[in-house]
Amino acid sequence: MKWWPEQCDKGDMVRVRIGGIWHYGVYISDAEVIQFGYPPREALPPDADVRVVSTTIDEFAGGSIVERARLSLTEKLKRIPPEKTTAIARGRFGEGNYNLIHNNCEHFAFECVFGVHRSEQEENAKKQWNEYISRHPK
Repeated sequence: MKWWPEQCDKGDMVRVRIGGIWHYGVYISDAEVIQFGYPPREALPPDADVRVVSTTIDEFAGGSIVERARLSLTEKLKRIPPEKTTAIARGRFGEGNYNLIHNNCEHFAFECVFGVHRSEQEENAKKQWNEYISRHPK
């Protein structure tokens, strides 16, 4: 998957960089981006307060550049159709159980678009941690 700042289509996975992290959502229209929690601008709220919500694209972006997922042919074949992606995302409004590492906005977007609970940020953090541990054995 590659990311590019370009026009979004209904059901696209989108992201915006906020400091050192990415915040993900599902684009419905400029008036509606569904995401797990509001984009963290100042501080992260307690996990128990984070819910699946909807904002406008401008609120989602917060002045930053929104990128859309450019799917490879293989990914296009595996993705859930955009109308169903939209229904899945809307059906999860109000859902909680947020966890910054194991159940976050990226997991939410991947589940809506691909039906898979996945976060590349989590995978990269685990990889970096394992590399650190292997270089610094006890």
